[in-house]
Amino acid sequence: ARPSRRSLLAAGTGALALGAAGCGSGAGTSGRQEVRFFQNKPEVIEYFGALLQEFNASQDGVLAVHDSSQTALVPQFVRGAPPDLAAWNYTLEVGNYVSTGVLTDLSDLPEAARVDPQYQELVDQFATNEGQTNVLPYSVAAAGVIYNQRLFEENGVQVPQTWSALVEACETFRDAGVTPLYSTYQEVWTLQQGLFDYCTGSALDVAGFFRDLRALGADAGPDAEVSFSKDFAEPVEKMVQLASYSNEDAASRAYADGNLAFGRGEAAMYLQGPWALGEIAKVDPALPLGTFPLPMTEVPGEAAARVNLDLALWIPTASEHRDAARTLLQWLMTPEVIARYNADNLATSPLLEAEPLRDPRLVGLQPALDAGRIYQGANTYIPLTIPVGNYLQDAVRSGDGARLLRRIDEDWARPRSARRPAGSCRPGSSA
Repeated sequence: ARPSRRSLLAAGTGALALGAAGCGSGAGTSGRQEVRFFQNKPEVIEYFGALLQEFNASQDGVLAVHDSSQTALVPQFVRGAPPDLAAWNYTLEVGNYVSTGVLTDLSDLPEAARVDPQYQELVDQFATNEGQTNVLPYSVAAAGVIYNQRLFEENGVQVPQTWSALVEACETFRDAGVTPLYSTYQEVWTLQQGLFDYCTGSALDVAGFFRDLRALGADAGPDAEVSFSKDFAEPVEKMVQLASYSNEDAASRAYADGNLAFGRGEAAMYLQGPWALGEIAKVDPALPLGTFPLPMTEVPGEAAARVNLDLALWIPTASEHRDAARTLLQWLMTPEVIARYNADNLATSPLLEAEPLRDPRLVGLQPALDAGRIYQGANTYIPLTIPVGNYLQDAVRSGDGARLLRRIDEDWARPRSARRPAGSCRPGSSA
C-alpha cells in the first residue's frame, strides 16, 4: 500500500517547495530500461554525469538518467513518483524514510556484505527495520582540526594529543601573535559541525546518549536522568573555552571568509572538514596542511574523528524499475568505482577492503578510523525544528554554555508542533 501523505510529510526533510519536475523513467528510445538517478551534491553534478555516461556505455538493458534538479523529495514520494535510485546525504531527516517503510530491502545484495559494519551502523543509529538493510553507505567524510603545519613548526607546537596540550598550543600561538583558531560564527552550520560536534563527539558516546534520550520519551527535559544539561555540561564548557581563542571578528565571518583567511595563513587551526581543503588550496596550493582529531580528554589516543555519510544509496519501494535500479547500484558499488569517487572527493570508501586515506592533508585521521574512534556529530541527531545553531551563536558570544544546553533540553521536550522554527544551516551535504 502506498504510504499516507501524513506519514511522508512527517518523514520529510522539511523542504516543502517542489522544484523542477525532473526526469521521468520508463523505456528509452534505445529499448533499454530508464532509471532515474537522483543526486543532491551540487559540487559533484559533473562528476556523476560523466560516471553515468561510463555506466551507460557498459550496459545493454539499462539506461541511467541523471536527475540533478535538487527537487524536494517529499512531494515526489507523495505523488508516488520518487526517484528509482538516490545518492543522498544521509541525515536524521532522511533516516525517517527508513522508519516509514518506503525504501526497499537491499540486504540480499552481495554489496551489502562488503560494507564495513562500523559505517553501516551509522545508518542504523538514525533508523532501522529489523532484518533489513534499506540504505547502503557510499561515501564517508571524516573531519577534524585542519592545521597549518608551517605555523606549528615555526612556533614549536606539536599536534596535541590531550585537552591540556590543545589549550597550551592555543596559548603558545596567542603569545606569538598568531590567531590560534579561525572561526566563522556568521554561518551557524560551521558552529554546529565544528565546535559543537567536535567538542562533544570526542568526549561522549554520542549515539548512546541519543539512544537513551529517545527512550525517555515525554519524560525528557533539563532535570531528567539523561539530558543535554547534565551529560554535555563539561564538553560544552570546554567548547566555550576553545571558542575564546578565535579571531576577534568571528561573529561577522562566513565560511568563504574562513577558507580565504586560512589559505592566507592567518590562523593555526580551523574546525572544518575535507570539503574546505579544495577551497583553501585555491588561495595557496602549496600551503602545508594536516588534520587531527580534536582531543577532549587527558588520555592520549582517545580523540575521535567526526564522520558523516556524505552519500548513501537507496531505492524506494514505489519505483517501478527496481531491478534496473539495483543493476545501477551494484555498478556504483564496484570497488574500483566507489574508490575512485571517494579518492577524488577526499572521502573514505565504506567497503571492508577499502584503501586508507592517502591525501597527506587527511592521513592524520586514519588512526582514529582504523581504531573505530568515530562518531556522527551531535547536531545531526537533533531535529531541524530546534535552532541549535542560533543557540550556539549566543553561547560562544556570551560564554554561557549552560543556557545553550537548557534551551535544547526544553525544545527537545516540547511536542514537535510547538518547537521554535529552525535557524539557518548549510544548504549542502556536509553539515
